Amino acid sequence: MAGTFETLTAVQALARFGEGSLSPESLVEDCLTRIERDNPKVNAFTCVNDVEARRLAIESARRWQAGTPCGPLDGIPITIKDLTLTKGLPTRLGSTTTSAEGPWEVDAPISRHLRNAGAIVIGKTTSPEFGWKGVTDNPLHGITRNPWNTELTPGGSSGGAGAAAALNLGLLHQGSDAGGSIRIPCSFTGTFGIKPTFGWVPQWPASTMSTLSHLGPMTRTAADSALMLSVMAQPDTRDGYSGNPRGPDWLTPPPASLKGWRIAFSANLGYVKVAPDIAQRVEEAIAHLEALGATVERIDPGFSDPLKMFNTLWFAGATQALEKLDEKQQAALDPGFLDIARRGLDVSLSAYLAARRERSELTAHMAAFHERYDLLVTPTMPIAPFAAGHNVPPGERYKDWMDWTPFSYPFNLTQQPAASLPCGLDNQGLPVGLHLVAGKHQDLKVLHAAQLLERSLPPLTPLEVV
Repeated sequence: MAGTFETLTAVQALARFGEGSLSPESLVEDCLTRIERDNPKVNAFTCVNDVEARRLAIESARRWQAGTPCGPLDGIPITIKDLTLTKGLPTRLGSTTTSAEGPWEVDAPISRHLRNAGAIVIGKTTSPEFGWKGVTDNPLHGITRNPWNTELTPGGSSGGAGAAAALNLGLLHQGSDAGGSIRIPCSFTGTFGIKPTFGWVPQWPASTMSTLSHLGPMTRTAADSALMLSVMAQPDTRDGYSGNPRGPDWLTPPPASLKGWRIAFSANLGYVKVAPDIAQRVEEAIAHLEALGATVERIDPGFSDPLKMFNTLWFAGATQALEKLDEKQQAALDPGFLDIARRGLDVSLSAYLAARRERSELTAHMAAFHERYDLLVTPTMPIAPFAAGHNVPPGERYKDWMDWTPFSYPFNLTQQPAASLPCGLDNQGLPVGLHLVAGKHQDLKVLHAAQLLERSLPPLTPLEVV
């Protein structure tokens, strides 16, 4: 639409702030106007921080006019997921069992880092209750919908961020991913998102899913995700898992080509059934990798489906939420979440420790695999977005959300960097995601390959909320 910024990236916005052709006030006001217009159709936001956002945008504009921006994201409108503590804004976890009263007195590490860099939080985005599943609906905020077709799900658990990113309701969006929750909605909404190597981005309070959970960016481009990571991936002493690591220079530009890269392409991991039109779009993207100079070998990574292992750890993690709730509160939970939490009560210590041992073996296997290959490439999802308000596609063979997300959760077990990059539309005109996975701590390979691919793949933007 004329006069709006529905495809503007954060990198572009910062350049325009610097040259004086755009002000943070105009950008923030435009985002808030479009949220008011579009959010009733997609339900991506739990709350909108309009008053503070306008005040901060005025302050940012003054700094840019004086040539003294306060940080690398000064004036950029962003969103934070409802699972992440944000000072002054409610964090309800998508659950009626949480209090509306707060107090909301502290920022999680990433909220603090982003705000200190000058980013303006314009709102918080929806999640299923406690982030438990691969779609986004919850008892507190209702159903979040896909901007490409509002009858369909945007995926989850970062579905609100995915819908907001697709519509550019804010330029940078924070997601979390313990089994695919960044990559699933990015695939379903035609946006880019990366689950970085575990530990680069500090996490506090610790997730109930423990070391399965990664925090990362969801954006319209890989360059914007790299920009966001340059701020998010900073140490914080409150994170008891990461040990305050220093990541790479996230803003290192990509190489001119992928010449010399060895890329493993697995169309189905050796055991996944993929929709034919999705498989075709992925095959076409592989041709672009070869055109960039990479040597592509068709090979599966050589592991069997680790679903049982993942479920053991996932269900056990879900039980932690039950321990804090009385019977009345438990009765108010999403029935699906209550079911997996109760299944977790049946996980024995022996089974849990066996799953952890198997996880370490899978991690070692993939570390050896990536000594030979720079990237593993697969589809992000084997199916298209399906009807909103359902945990699995109606009438299909799936029982749980994990059954239709087989490409994502293996790489939470191994803690590798993994991203979803839009690579075209399926036969229904819905987005298809390309899954890029690198060895641990090789996140720049994912980001650089994605940035090069973006130049040859058409950007995906829903022309209007359908």
